[in-house]
Amino acid sequence: MTDTAQVPSGLTHAPAPSVTETEERDTKRSILRGWRRKCPNCGSGPLLKSYLKVNDTCSVCREELFHHRADDGPAYLTIFLVGHLMAPLLHFAFVKWRPEPLTLFTIFAVGCVGLSLYLLPRLKGAIVGYQWARGMGGFGKPD
Repeated sequence: MTDTAQVPSGLTHAPAPSVTETEERDTKRSILRGWRRKCPNCGSGPLLKSYLKVNDTCSVCREELFHHRADDGPAYLTIFLVGHLMAPLLHFAFVKWRPEPLTLFTIFAVGCVGLSLYLLPRLKGAIVGYQWARGMGGFGKPD
């Protein structure tokens, strides 16, 4: 690999240099990059190639991403967060306004589905970023 990286069209600056094995990986930055669905290494390349499918490698820095083991973690966290956000809202709306049951169900069903669809890929990216930063699974240093 050469020292000078070509800037892909549409980017205004060169991507961050690749993290070497001797450098410490910043966990918070990697999680935030994953939340934005970007490569945890460079922050420029896309992490996902479809709604939830992780790219095998970053198209910008060539970091291997197929090592991730997110499995059911993003779905669990999504259910946990949506449940803990929507249940108190449901209770508050019912006690405060006493809407018709069908109205209440419709509003909260749409809200739960929409919030779940928003959170799921972001939480998957955050988990992959966390795994990358901590060297979990195949992201660790070679033996």
